[in-house]
Amino acid sequence: MRVTLHEMRPVRMTPAHQTETIAELVCSNTFKSVEPTNAHGLLKAEMRRLGSIVLEAADEARVPGGTALAVDRVVFAAGVQRRVLAHPNITVVRGEVTELPSPGIGTIVATGPLTSDALAQAIASRLGVQSLAFYDAIAPIVSFDSLDQSRLFRASRYGKGDGDDYLNAPLTREQYETFVAALVAGEQYVPGHEFDKAAYFEGCLPIEEMAERGPETLRHGPMKPFGLVNPRAARGQSSQYAVIQLRQEDRAGQMWNLVGFQTRLKIPDQQRIFRTIPGLEQAEFLRFGSIHRNSYLNAPQSLTPHLSAKDDPRLLFAGQLTGVEGYTESAATGLLAGINLARLVTGEEPLVPPPTTMLGALYRYLREADPAHFQPMNANFGLVEPLETAVKDKQVKKEKLAERALRDMDTFATLVGDSQAKAWARPDAVLKDSDPPSPPFRVGTP
Repeated sequence: MRVTLHEMRPVRMTPAHQTETIAELVCSNTFKSVEPTNAHGLLKAEMRRLGSIVLEAADEARVPGGTALAVDRVVFAAGVQRRVLAHPNITVVRGEVTELPSPGIGTIVATGPLTSDALAQAIASRLGVQSLAFYDAIAPIVSFDSLDQSRLFRASRYGKGDGDDYLNAPLTREQYETFVAALVAGEQYVPGHEFDKAAYFEGCLPIEEMAERGPETLRHGPMKPFGLVNPRAARGQSSQYAVIQLRQEDRAGQMWNLVGFQTRLKIPDQQRIFRTIPGLEQAEFLRFGSIHRNSYLNAPQSLTPHLSAKDDPRLLFAGQLTGVEGYTESAATGLLAGINLARLVTGEEPLVPPPTTMLGALYRYLREADPAHFQPMNANFGLVEPLETAVKDKQVKKEKLAERALRDMDTFATLVGDSQAKAWARPDAVLKDSDPPSPPFRVGTP
């Protein structure tokens, strides 16, 4: 089907993006775990059964990251853009979209958390609801050559992956307490009165926000020492009181991300405080942490079960704008939105996987969550339909949930594939006679 993809960058940039490349990653370079017994790993396994080209591009750009699907940002974005620009049925138009198309035209709105103000207002007006907002922060990246390797050790938590995919900076109790105190006292960006009402997503809290919650919060969060063995630690002594991990950002291993260190600290304080980390005394910052607004819709209040406007089934929404949180979740909803728009244009009914699958469970959450207390959601096993027979062992339970999910997703993929094959074989497969003459219309960043 012929589609038009509207991308406002570089005509209009966002506070977080730095390039005009389609699918630029800004918060992290990882799509999280690939293990099926992990919620994000299961979601990726389901997406592969539906033919995700996002994951194809991620596989091509993969860098060491233990059991996480970590990618070289530049290679990944270039891979997605190459696929999009080379496709004969996709026309890319650069420039801001400020209005939604007329009802009935096939449209996917996937404008992400950084939807422009004009389009956000148009969406809210069309749906008859106010969009919500929270603030998201991104972590700093440092140069490998500027790190003191003698003070760091290589290891993955609990030896997962290749066992040495992460660089680790161990801290003593005194160093940890001094670091936490510095975070709490650091000067932060406060973008006006609106910031006072900011509601952070719990899965991406600024590091200083966590520090303010109590002296042990970070030690049981991104700085947890558990599962990491420092080979340099003296025999009979504790390896470390806390640990800061760095994850490889690019294939060449020149850029390293401070894992979990999303921050709203001002740049001088980022330099001063983060250079107190053992091994980072001379760190060269390739990207400083920053804060930006995330917008999302109250999906259970304003959207249908297949995430369309209630008065127009062909106006679909996908990605973080719908209230899912994370790259994998956003890509998964985009994948299903594309499938369903194709079905609607060819006269088929939209389909949503059963809640026994991770993707179906996410859609159920967006459909059934309490509108009065709606918050963005990551993939997690708590969303999935429980097993018919209770299992006490947590690992066995996850294994059984994953087996059932992939079995049910295979059935769903077959159903979608058989139905689409029949539709595509029809002579009127692109548009029905009753459809508007314009080709399907799509808004936003993949």
